[in-house]
Amino acid sequence: LLGLALALASLLPAAGARRSQDLHCGACRALVDELEWEIAQVDPRKTIQMGSFRINPDGSQSVVEVPYARSEAHLTELLERVCEKMKEYGEKLDPATQRKSYVRVMSHDGTKMDLSGVKFDGDIINSLKFACESIAEEYEDELIEFLSHEADNVKDRLCSKRTDLCDHALHIPHDEL
Repeated sequence: LLGLALALASLLPAAGARRSQDLHCGACRALVDELEWEIAQVDPRKTIQMGSFRINPDGSQSVVEVPYARSEAHLTELLERVCEKMKEYGEKLDPATQRKSYVRVMSHDGTKMDLSGVKFDGDIINSLKFACESIAEEYEDELIEFLSHEADNVKDRLCSKRTDLCDHALHIPHDEL
């Protein structure tokens, strides 16, 4: 009986670590999804002036207009509020691997979603929101760097390669990511 108790106790830290990794990986992937969706909602013709507002000796200014959607100002603003969107996510357990993933429970456009097997409650939302806020704060520079340019596979590049938050995801076939 003592041997069984010790064997179970040795499994608990691994399960807790995997739960934490699943949570942080899911939060990272949801964060990038939400940021990319918000960027796509901005009118591509909208611009913002960047550069120095000082007058040069010749009377000109060194100001350039850049697309607002991917500007540092817009991305910083998004990072301040994007984690509120985590209340629109639920937790889904993969029966084969026992890994948790996080999926939207409310679509952006109001279409009905398949919520079979999805759990959502205050604890899940709070954990996901806290993980999202931690990631947004810790990796703010990387998020702005990746999202300020239209980059491919930002989720994989940021959440798996740059941060190792999803290092287990590197072993998942690409179509499941």
